[in-house]
Amino acid sequence: MISAMANRDDDKRWDAVQNRDRDADGTFFYSVRTTGVYCRPSCAARLPRRENVAFHESCADAERAGFRACKRCRPNADGIDEQHSAAIAKACRLIETAETLPSLDDLAEAAGMSRFHFHRVFKDATGVTPKAFAAARRAERMRDALAESDSVTEAIYDAGFNSSSRFYKAADGALGMSPKDFRAGGAGETIRFAIGECSLGAILVAATDKGICAISLGDDPADLLRALEDRFPQGKLVGGDKDFEQLVAKVVGLVEQPQRPVDLPLDIRGTVFQQRVWTALRAIPPGKTFSYAEIADRIGAPKAVRAVAGACAANTLAVAIPCHRVVRNDGNISGYRWGVERKRRLLAREADAGSAT
Repeated sequence: MISAMANRDDDKRWDAVQNRDRDADGTFFYSVRTTGVYCRPSCAARLPRRENVAFHESCADAERAGFRACKRCRPNADGIDEQHSAAIAKACRLIETAETLPSLDDLAEAAGMSRFHFHRVFKDATGVTPKAFAAARRAERMRDALAESDSVTEAIYDAGFNSSSRFYKAADGALGMSPKDFRAGGAGETIRFAIGECSLGAILVAATDKGICAISLGDDPADLLRALEDRFPQGKLVGGDKDFEQLVAKVVGLVEQPQRPVDLPLDIRGTVFQQRVWTALRAIPPGKTFSYAEIADRIGAPKAVRAVAGACAANTLAVAIPCHRVVRNDGNISGYRWGVERKRRLLAREADAGSAT
């Protein structure tokens, strides 16, 4: 029985070698009797004959059996994923510390890759292009500089911009308001808001002239209002009128009747990557769920699963951007900004509504 099981395992391993399966790298190694070397399953060397192949649990096992490491796939060195991760981390540090954005050629050279290969690997690892990553980091510099500098002019140069025109051109998308208003903590910006009740507890809806900028759920209305005040410390908060209450009613409708389509004006503020994730979330229909990995695949960044989870956590528009429809890879319900129990109830309601139609 044990021998039969071992043979089945070896058959699976041989299939992985024949397919040069990178997912099998690190799970086992194979040696070739006629060459005296051992390799990763994904090694691109010429495929050996099956009768010359043996399998090993580790590099040490293969070396104890008298085999040496293949110079092509370097099985005793870091795997290709680890090499790529280190190279991309180095490129990110260069972008973050440079006064001006390094060229794609310079970044690729530092990573030891071709221009095309580096661009693809960087996007797979981070979810965005090097240019978009640099823009996001510059936006962070912009926000930090505006908060710490004595004037907008000083902030322009502290953030690494060579001209005020480039700074102001980038500011609106990065900040969601003018640099002057951002530096003043939202001063000059009017935010209408209203707090109501829904089946999940208290609900706060706030909007600027551009659209809804916050939808929050909670137990204590006072806590929801304090969080809005903290987000816009110098903004002018104004209680909503009857027209605004109709907008709030539409938001509540998203909670109570998730199958009914509602078109809401949204003032979405986030990085390029976050907005890509949020766009993907809005495409998930009620009653369906996706894993973080599936969302990463959908936006063309399959290795950016943690970044996808971070974008979900940064969402400030409950139900309008339905981050509650994203679950763990095993289907279990994970964290939710407004409470896991609310997430569970939202999903249960949407599933029930879907089965009733």
